[in-house]
Amino acid sequence: MGNFFKDVLDFFLHIDKNLIVIVANFGGWSYALLFAIIFMETGLVVTPFLPGDSLIFAAGALSASGALSVVVLFIVLVVAAFVGDTVNYWIGHYIGPKVFEGNHRLLKKEHLHKAQRFYEKHGGHAIVLARFVPIVRTFAPFVAGVSRMSYRHFVFYNFFGGLLWVSLFLFTGYFFGNLPFVKDNFELIVVVIIFISLVPMVVEWLHSRKESRRGGK
Repeated sequence: MGNFFKDVLDFFLHIDKNLIVIVANFGGWSYALLFAIIFMETGLVVTPFLPGDSLIFAAGALSASGALSVVVLFIVLVVAAFVGDTVNYWIGHYIGPKVFEGNHRLLKKEHLHKAQRFYEKHGGHAIVLARFVPIVRTFAPFVAGVSRMSYRHFVFYNFFGGLLWVSLFLFTGYFFGNLPFVKDNFELIVVVIIFISLVPMVVEWLHSRKESRRGGK
């Protein structure tokens, strides 16, 4: 297990070089592989560790060299993000409530009720913001389905959030990923991307703690 996580971390930190190898070996099938990774990260609650942000950034940088088409990438990744969240939503909608039955340490009903209150407060904006937070973006559509958020309401924010997420990282990679500093310090850039992605979650956590303290007075 330790070797597995070490390999995953190595893949994350050197995803630019690993992606070059993938494209060299698989050619046009690389689009299908990228689709699968983004779909699984957003569509399956068991794969939140997949490298969404850094993968899209690296793919954008690689497309600038002509190895991949940025237009095809854009379409493929937006569709993958949209379909992934949609599948995750319906999984949560149909089987999610059963998951929260029983006395599970991490899957308690009070957690579900808390998530429901969160969505009642933030609405569709929660779906958009969750796109930019690793791990959270994997669970957000699932919880939205469990919480019975209206699909008509969910689908708009799902598409808008996926479009915004892919556009930001893909075109940032396309325009800046091949700068000498970025290429020479890609591992650092990946860490910075992860750190920036965690900022919204930290801000929300601090805000929730502040409100809890006020409510306790």
